[in-house]
Amino acid sequence: MASRTELHDELIDILGAKNVYYNPPETVKMEYPAIRYSLSGIDHLRANNKIYKNTNQYLVIVIDEDADSEIHNRILEHFPMCSFGHPYVADNLYHFPLTLYY
Repeated sequence: MASRTELHDELIDILGAKNVYYNPPETVKMEYPAIRYSLSGIDHLRANNKIYKNTNQYLVIVIDEDADSEIHNRILEHFPMCSFGHPYVADNLYHFPLTLYY
């Protein structure tokens, strides 16, 4: 299983900036565009009544002031086990949620 810090580094490379946050507290002032992500589950592959592989599931949200942001598309192209959710607007920022298995 790959580590969360490896995922963090890959997200920084995709974004092209250090504005990647893992479970940020509300006191953290994020700079945009940004990627916020958190662990949302663990997928277990079983065989012979045993778990033989765990894959972490992350909720990844790209937050940008640009409605036409392409950051989420770069993430989808980079990670084979990734899907796009329903985008929404909050606080005049565009949010693009993805589910990522890493």
